[in-house]
Amino acid sequence: MSPTSGTRPGLTGLRAERIAENLARVRDRIASAGADPREVEVCAAIKYVAAAELPALAEAGIEVVGENRAQDLWAKRSEHAGLFAWDFIGALQSRKVRDLAGAVRLIHSVASESALRRLADDPVPEVLVEVNVADEEGKAGIAPGNLPDFLAGAPVPVTGLMTMPPAAERPEDSRRHFAHLAELAAEHGLARLSMGTTQDFEIAVAEGATIVRLGSVLYEGAGDAS
Repeated sequence: MSPTSGTRPGLTGLRAERIAENLARVRDRIASAGADPREVEVCAAIKYVAAAELPALAEAGIEVVGENRAQDLWAKRSEHAGLFAWDFIGALQSRKVRDLAGAVRLIHSVASESALRRLADDPVPEVLVEVNVADEEGKAGIAPGNLPDFLAGAPVPVTGLMTMPPAAERPEDSRRHFAHLAELAAEHGLARLSMGTTQDFEIAVAEGATIVRLGSVLYEGAGDAS
């Protein structure tokens, strides 16, 4: 059974044709950044997309969606399970691992020993480890130096890494952090790199991103905020 949902209102009146246009522009920008758009997954962040609006995303060609809260993921997936591949992209609380088991293709944000312990009992198909590439104090993520031991203790397949770089005034300022994550992934033979959001995804793609997590750039002009 799904947990009780607190699904929030968000974008409404979404128009599939406008989302499709935005998605096409995103893919053009990915190509301009030096990657084959077919090799970079666009994970549409649906934190502020109402459940009733999700069919418009599917109609527009979105194949992967990412939700930040386990209860909202369950609520939306219960209505539209077959429309997308479902990823969890929010901060992962270990007590929520059980809620996500069986519901997601991929968790992007494994970053604690307690989550690893829960995954041993409630496995998911694969996970990404969140890395605090800039060693920001108080920020979620495994320190780069601790990554080998963390990977060795993972009870489920780890297929890649994820990061959120420090807030920056210019997208270019994030390049060194994305490059660092790519180096870490290569050192450990990990194929997936989840990095880059609306403000900096082209820099992330240039540094090897295989998944970009996008929100407003996909929904611009497509609906109304509620």
